[in-house]
Amino acid sequence: MSVLATFPLSELDARARAIFGSVVSAYLETGQPVGSKSLALSGTALSPASIRSVMADLTHMGLLESPHVSAGRQPTQAGLRLYVDGLLEIGDVSRDERRHLEAQIAASGREPEEVFLQASTLLAGLAGGAGLVLAPEPVRETALSHVEFVGLDDGRTLVVMVHEDGRVENRLMPRPEGVLSASLERAGNFLSARLRGRQLSEARADILSEIEQGRAAIDIAAAALIKQGLAAWTDEPAQNRKLIVRGQARLLDNLDTRTDVGADLERIRLLFEDLERKEELISLLDQTEHADGVRIFIGTENPMFSLSSSSVVVAPYRDGHGKLLGALGVIGPTRLNYGRVIPMVDLTAKLVGETLTRRA
Repeated sequence: MSVLATFPLSELDARARAIFGSVVSAYLETGQPVGSKSLALSGTALSPASIRSVMADLTHMGLLESPHVSAGRQPTQAGLRLYVDGLLEIGDVSRDERRHLEAQIAASGREPEEVFLQASTLLAGLAGGAGLVLAPEPVRETALSHVEFVGLDDGRTLVVMVHEDGRVENRLMPRPEGVLSASLERAGNFLSARLRGRQLSEARADILSEIEQGRAAIDIAAAALIKQGLAAWTDEPAQNRKLIVRGQARLLDNLDTRTDVGADLERIRLLFEDLERKEELISLLDQTEHADGVRIFIGTENPMFSLSSSSVVVAPYRDGHGKLLGALGVIGPTRLNYGRVIPMVDLTAKLVGETLTRRA
């Protein structure tokens, strides 16, 4: 985001900031480029000529752009990011809206999937986009007590994982070249010492960091085996996690006959293709794990949606102990009503977490 680094909000004077904010808010409301005359008529004391001058400066900074020579201005992706981070006024969820959300989610069935279906439908309805819900992992992860690697004659390795609750899990994986019996033993001892009493997901980052920084007293072959295993084991749950998408058809409602409908249809087609890529969507939603609240991805900020020019607003939902269960959110055009969508996504995530905790 080089534009933002060069032109932070603090470098805009009060007049430029006001005009920039007016252009973006008007664009988000109408979806149309904003001209100097329309801003002048909206009540500002500046003349159209003065407004045009400021808009030209903002365009030079990379915050505004003109889709056509004779058109008004609209925010660039960098401009939208600056607006969302620095100027957007997040509205409060009204008491009636809160009660409606609470009632709708409470009215869902007893099964968690029914809660997820209801939440994704509500999210799609509030934004005119698609609602996304990533369900928790199907098997509850438990702490481990011991890990052992056993070499097999066919070139594979049997991994025996003993959980603290007594459950024994056997997994097969390819054996990297050069891994001998001594390396298998070292790898098992190393992992057992670091996983004992911990879940695999919470210890993974620490183990990889220790290996990458050269602090692990194991040979190269054992390190390769551990890294290969950690990559495979942590990817497996994601393949089975359920992703619920509702409201794709609503994305077609955002087409504007006053603009290039062909280009909009192509954007929607690309977006539909993106929504079919389950693993990448799960990876995107998993990025909320370390977020304190809502995260916003605008346009090319997330490579997955770089071609469809879409925005994603996502938030994690957690149980009563703060443990991450999953994530949910909204995807739609970059012209989202961010001020309304952000608090609604945040509230929906909290309500889903609370509901699942109560029904556990």
